Amino acid sequence: MADSYDVIVIGGGPGGYVAAIRAAQLGQSTAVVEKDKPGGRCLNYACIPAKTMLHTAEIFDHARNSAELGVKVEGASLDWEALGKRRAKVSETLTGGVKMLWDKNKVEMIEGEGSLTGDGGVKVGDKTYEAKGIVLATGSVAMPIPDVEFGGRVVDTWGAWSLPEQPQKIAVVGAGASGAEIASGYGRFGTEVLLIEMLDQILPAEDKDMARVVERAFKKQNITISTGTPVENVKAGSDSVKLSYGDEKAEVDYLCIAGGRAPDTEALNLEEAGVKTGEGGMIEIDEYQRTSNEKVYAIGDLVRGPALAHKASEEGVVAVERIAGAETHPVDVALVPGATFCHPQVASVGMTEAQAKEAGREVKIGKFKLGGVGAAPIYDDRDGLVKLVADKQYGEILGAHVVGNRACDMIAELVDTMALEGGDQELARIVHAHPTISEAVLDAARAVDGWAIHA
Repeated sequence: MADSYDVIVIGGGPGGYVAAIRAAQLGQSTAVVEKDKPGGRCLNYACIPAKTMLHTAEIFDHARNSAELGVKVEGASLDWEALGKRRAKVSETLTGGVKMLWDKNKVEMIEGEGSLTGDGGVKVGDKTYEAKGIVLATGSVAMPIPDVEFGGRVVDTWGAWSLPEQPQKIAVVGAGASGAEIASGYGRFGTEVLLIEMLDQILPAEDKDMARVVERAFKKQNITISTGTPVENVKAGSDSVKLSYGDEKAEVDYLCIAGGRAPDTEALNLEEAGVKTGEGGMIEIDEYQRTSNEKVYAIGDLVRGPALAHKASEEGVVAVERIAGAETHPVDVALVPGATFCHPQVASVGMTEAQAKEAGREVKIGKFKLGGVGAAPIYDDRDGLVKLVADKQYGEILGAHVVGNRACDMIAELVDTMALEGGDQELARIVHAHPTISEAVLDAARAVDGWAIHA
């Protein structure tokens, strides 16, 4: 193993492993420092395990509620042990794939915890490595709520997805993307779920109209929702957790805290390396991901913008292209789509209606219910909604929002339209295949100017 590389990436998650592969493609000798497994938290403890569990929830829910589709399933039940094994197998398959890609591209993996040195190196254990450029990609860690610590029956999101048995009752604190996914998954498994959000709506980062659609769907999934209520008086015992929220009290098998996350920088030795941090411990960067130390770049959950795997990956590409001297352009954080894989799914890009108005923009709105397109009854996808927020004068799409069974796939064309500076007028003339759920996007664009065909 060499003592010097062109690029060293600290952290092998979605941002770090993609950055390493791209650096190697550009002819850079590259190493990744990873203290756990290839793929980092996302592949092993977060995104991938969560979506594996959610897919099973979808199949189980279909099996129990498919009679009107002409499919009768008697005695459908969950095999919790088998589900846990599949979750682990999916992660192992993908982490193995990441390691294979590193090997294929001659990226070396250095096992251990990496930290920066004052003279611009990377220390792992007792050994120090030199590099032309360093990319920090260590992600984030879960944060508890005031007066409550993780442990026992008080779990974080990974703890919720890896419970040894299916709980009869679970409380989820925090109704953002992660909390909504856990609530929706367990609700469809048949667990009684209490979803608590301190703010006044679930999915607080999403447009209010979309949150309302999801809230109605959640109430059919064994989920009790409480908004505007902080959690207090948490008492964790050996068999249950007691808590209060607002004027209510509850006792559950497990309490999952799915609130905020903080940048995972404790081991990085940022101060000695001259890497500045700002609000919330976020690392300060320029538009090309470079920190106050010109050799050091930072990506993903460590920096501004949404904490999303796909954002981290693209930032990693930009960082190593900059290090290699290749032509590149910054990630437009405003065009990073959000994706929540609850049921129904929620996806969005750009501004909500409220944000656009707060920014002083005059807007016109196009809404179209998924139930209005021909594919909706075919694919049993009636409850969703597409909403476009457009500039009143020029038709620029300022924000796009989708709720539906496959919203996270549907958002891509809206991101593309915005990235290519298309307006609602152009989107309203793009031919969509029939019968597909994506036709709702077409009619939503036409609804902006009042001529949706199927409204």
